[in-house]
Amino acid sequence: MTFDENVKRLVQYGIESGLVPEEERIYTTNQLLELFGEEEYTEPETEFKDVDLEEVLEELLDYAVEKGVLKENSVVYRDLFDTKIMNCLVPRPAQVIGTFKELYKESPVKATDYYYKLSQDTNYIRRYRIKKDIRWKVPSQYGDIDISINLSKPEKDPKAIAAAKNAKQSSYPKCQLCMENEGYLGRINHPARSNHRVIRFQMEGNDWGFQYSPYAYFNEHSIFLDQEHRPMVINRQTFTNLLEIVQQFPHYFVGSNADLPIVGGSMLSHEHYQGGRHEFPMMKAPIARTIDLGIAGVKAGIVKWPMSTIRLTSQDLVALTDAAVKIHETWKNYSDESVDVRAYTDGTRHHTTTPIARKVGDDYVLDIVLRDNQTSAEFPDGIFHPHQDVQHIKKENIGLIEVMGRAIL
Repeated sequence: MTFDENVKRLVQYGIESGLVPEEERIYTTNQLLELFGEEEYTEPETEFKDVDLEEVLEELLDYAVEKGVLKENSVVYRDLFDTKIMNCLVPRPAQVIGTFKELYKESPVKATDYYYKLSQDTNYIRRYRIKKDIRWKVPSQYGDIDISINLSKPEKDPKAIAAAKNAKQSSYPKCQLCMENEGYLGRINHPARSNHRVIRFQMEGNDWGFQYSPYAYFNEHSIFLDQEHRPMVINRQTFTNLLEIVQQFPHYFVGSNADLPIVGGSMLSHEHYQGGRHEFPMMKAPIARTIDLGIAGVKAGIVKWPMSTIRLTSQDLVALTDAAVKIHETWKNYSDESVDVRAYTDGTRHHTTTPIARKVGDDYVLDIVLRDNQTSAEFPDGIFHPHQDVQHIKKENIGLIEVMGRAIL
């Protein structure tokens, strides 16, 4: 199709998806013309419906290469530019936040439904790439375990990798989770976020952000991030925060990656949690044996699960937090040399926890997973880490998602 036809198709997509009001049809058209450096436009007579976003973006990107607007025709550069294209259709941050807050007054579900759809319609979550991911279930003695092969993250072009190595280093944004990513144009070594919008909310008197993961490893894969760029830590405030988020979004679970290398997530430099509207295999696992922590109002038990997990259940949030802190602090300093379990070696801490919170009926549930990041001569990458014989399948840290029973390969 011609450039003018594709511009009309994309604007029509914006109107059909609800991103663009009819009153902004002309304005949005002109924004696209400016982006492509075009001064002339003739409205095509053809009417378009049910526009395929992937198809129209591909044609516009090809046109950008042909006209020299896009100087490098590779996945990285095309992603940088198509994000700018989509930003012409995306409402301003304050408008998105305002709509979210108004819908939240009706129900948290309506608010997140709106925001999740927006995140997909704006191509921040690329539906057509997520569809490529391969997922299946494997029966085990612990129930069905979810396996997935991640194909939604595009492989980088060798030229782009070389360019990134030689690119000027920047400290803005400090990391990919910082609030400053909202609307950021991106660069070779940092993803474009022109079409990215972040919901703001208060937690324990502090400013936090709420967004979705662009890679959607599970349903409504959410990220709750501290407005301040500071390292992840697991302490009493962590448990308090997780339970506060579950109160604000009772239809979501939320958990934190551990705060140590090897057993932690891939982003330890910025305090954040992950959550979503999904039931993981671990959540279905039963209690194998009850235990008594000596804290009134809190039920506790060891979960029948391949990782050492203690499940806490209570309607009393303070007592529940007290129980979580007791487990965390005890494990953090626990050693048993007879089985080579060491809390510290040469002053280096090895023990922490991965906590996951959710609401079940009127009860709040906290699963506390015990983690150990020791290494040895036999297993230099980590004793409780994928060993070298399987690292061609999985080499990254065993983080929150894998802990709950979904392998991301």
